[in-house]
Amino acid sequence: MRLLLAPAEAELVERGSKFLALAHPAACIEEALAVRDVRRRRHHDATHHVFAARFGDGHPRSDDDGEPSGTGGRPVLAEIEARELIDTVVVVTRWFGGTKLGTGGLARAYGRAAAGALEAARMRRVIAGEIRYIVYEFNDTGAVARVLETGSALRGPDEYGRRVRTEVRIPRGSGPVLDRRLRDATAGRAGLEPDEAPGSCWITSTT
Repeated sequence: MRLLLAPAEAELVERGSKFLALAHPAACIEEALAVRDVRRRRHHDATHHVFAARFGDGHPRSDDDGEPSGTGGRPVLAEIEARELIDTVVVVTRWFGGTKLGTGGLARAYGRAAAGALEAARMRRVIAGEIRYIVYEFNDTGAVARVLETGSALRGPDEYGRRVRTEVRIPRGSGPVLDRRLRDATAGRAGLEPDEAPGSCWITSTT
């Protein structure tokens, strides 16, 4: 899977019609619709604002915005899916140039415009992760640090009280392995805090 690092645009002119595509990060449908609404206000003279979005929960969304069914949102979504992108929205704004493109030509134009924006975008490969917490004694700080340095966990902020509580981001499902390594390194004094519903996140993949 991949995430966009920043927005990107591309323009396509096909038989007089202008297509302006914007690829933008969006973690949920509300953010995706907000991106489309901004484009509508900015380019209020355009004919259509087609959009497609794909999220980490596996529920894509698309809208033809008045174009013939399947000629706008579907080809734009196909370009997102082909690049394994998640948490991404693409809005393609069209100004009609006076010549009809036909359903096939229209679908190809929307797809090409979306592809142009995505090809111009910077992205990174990610894997699904979860947010967990390690609880340990001050005297075990060095041992915990060494375990984290040799694994795939990403260390977050520390909380200090009677014991130390450290946030970590780890690949989904790898909690039992990390917990065992922590306990082995500290004679059972340190381990992952029990959590039946860990928070979700995305972790940059090293492969």
